[in-house]
Amino acid sequence: MSDSLFDASAEATRSRNAPLADRMRPRTLDAFVGQDHILGPGRLLRRSIEADRISSLIFFGPPGTGKTTLARIIANSTQAHFASMNAVLAGVKDIREAISSAQDRLRHHQQRTILFVDEVHRFNKAQQDALLPHVENGTVTFIGATTENPYFEVIKALVSRSRVFELSSLTDDDLVRVAKQALADPDHGFGRREVTVDDDALAHLVSTANGDARSLLNALELAVETTPTDTDGRIRVDMAVAEDSIQRRALLYDKEGDAHFDTISAFIKSLRGSDPDAALYWLARMVYAGEDPRFIFRRMLIFAGEDVGLADPRAVQVATACMQAFEFVGMPEGRFHLAECCLYLATAPKSNTTLSFFDALSYVEKEKASDVPNHLKDANRDKEGLGHGEGYQYPHAYHNHYVAQQYLPDAMQGTFFYKPSDIGYERTVAERMAYWRERDEKESLEKRVRRYSGDGEAGAPDESESA
Repeated sequence: MSDSLFDASAEATRSRNAPLADRMRPRTLDAFVGQDHILGPGRLLRRSIEADRISSLIFFGPPGTGKTTLARIIANSTQAHFASMNAVLAGVKDIREAISSAQDRLRHHQQRTILFVDEVHRFNKAQQDALLPHVENGTVTFIGATTENPYFEVIKALVSRSRVFELSSLTDDDLVRVAKQALADPDHGFGRREVTVDDDALAHLVSTANGDARSLLNALELAVETTPTDTDGRIRVDMAVAEDSIQRRALLYDKEGDAHFDTISAFIKSLRGSDPDAALYWLARMVYAGEDPRFIFRRMLIFAGEDVGLADPRAVQVATACMQAFEFVGMPEGRFHLAECCLYLATAPKSNTTLSFFDALSYVEKEKASDVPNHLKDANRDKEGLGHGEGYQYPHAYHNHYVAQQYLPDAMQGTFFYKPSDIGYERTVAERMAYWRERDEKESLEKRVRRYSGDGEAGAPDESESA
C-alpha cells in the first residue's frame, strides 16, 4: 500500500512539474486541434477510435503535430490494455517482454493489447522483424509514430499490415487555438494566473513555431515563467519578450530524412523550371537548416551538366568556379557564391540532351557488339601487317575541317542518339550538325552516282597515317 501511495505521489509531482507542452496534451478527440483531414466528423480514424475498433496504425508527420497525443487519446478511449515504448531506448528484449505480457493478458483475461512504439523508425530491421509476427497473428495491435516516411524507414511487411495516416504541420489558426487553450486552462495551463499576451507577440510566437505545437508551447511557457509580474500581479508578454523566447524559427530538416530529400528535390525542380525566386527560397531553407554547402554545390554541378548542358556550356564552368571560390572563402561570405551559382543556373537556357549518352549506353547494353570499322582502327601498330587505319580521311585536310565518312559500325548506319535542341548555344550546334549531315547526304549521293557511272572514287588526300 505504501509503495502505491508513493508511486501516486511521485506521478502527481511529475505531472505538476511537466513542461507545459506535456501538461496540455488533449485527453479527448474533441480537445484535439488540427488534422481535420483524418479526424474530422465521419472520418475513418475518428470512427475507429470512437468505436474502439483500432487496427494497426502508423502516424507519420513532422514534430509537434499530435502523433503521440493521438496515441494517448486512443489509450484513454479503448478497453484494450495500452502499452508503450520509445524505439530510441527499447531493444529486442523489451519487445519480447511486451509481447509475453500481451500473450498472458490475452490468454488469462481475454484482453487485447495495443502496443505504441514512438519513433518507430529508430528500430533496426531485427527489432522490427521481432515485432512483426505478433502483429500479424493479432497478439498486439501496433501503433507506430514517426517523423520519417514509413515507406522507406519501416519494413514493408509491417507497413503492409498497418494503415498509414499522414499528419500535417498545424496552421497558424490551429496554433493560436493551442496557445489560447493553454492561457485559459486552469488545471494544466495558466488559467489561474493573470497572463496577457499582446497580439503581435502571439503572432510572432505562432509564426516562428512553424506549425509545431510543442515549439509554440515551450516558447510560451518560457515567456510566461521568465516575465516578472507587474504591481497588479499581472504578467504581460510583449513583442520583446516573445522575440527573446523563440528567436529562431523551428525548421523541420533532418539531413538523413524526408525533409532533406524533399527540399533538395524542390530546389532542383525550381532550377529546372527557371524560377530564380523559388530556387533562392529553397536554397535559403537548406542553408538556414545547416545543410552542407558542398552537397548543394555537388547537386548544382550535376544540374549544370544534366539540365543546362550545351544550351550554355559555361554553366559547368560557373558552377565549378563558384564551388572553388566557396572553398577558398568559406562561410558566411561563401553564401554569395552559392547564390551566384543558383541564379546563373536558374536563369540559364536549358537542354537535357546530355541524356542522349544514356540512350547510347542502353544500346550498348542490349545490342551485340560490332567491330570497329577498319579505317577507324589504330594504324600505329599493325597498319603494315593487317591494314588497320587504311582509308581513313583526316578531317583537317579538308575544307572547313570536315569530311563525310563512316564513324559508326556498319550495322548502326543511320542511327542517331544526339538530337540538339534549338535553345541557347545549342542552336549553333544544331545548325552546324545540320550542315554536316547535309554534306554527308550530298557526298553519299555523289559517290553512288560515280559508282554507277563507272568513274570510280574521286581522289582524296591519303591521311591514313593519322589514327
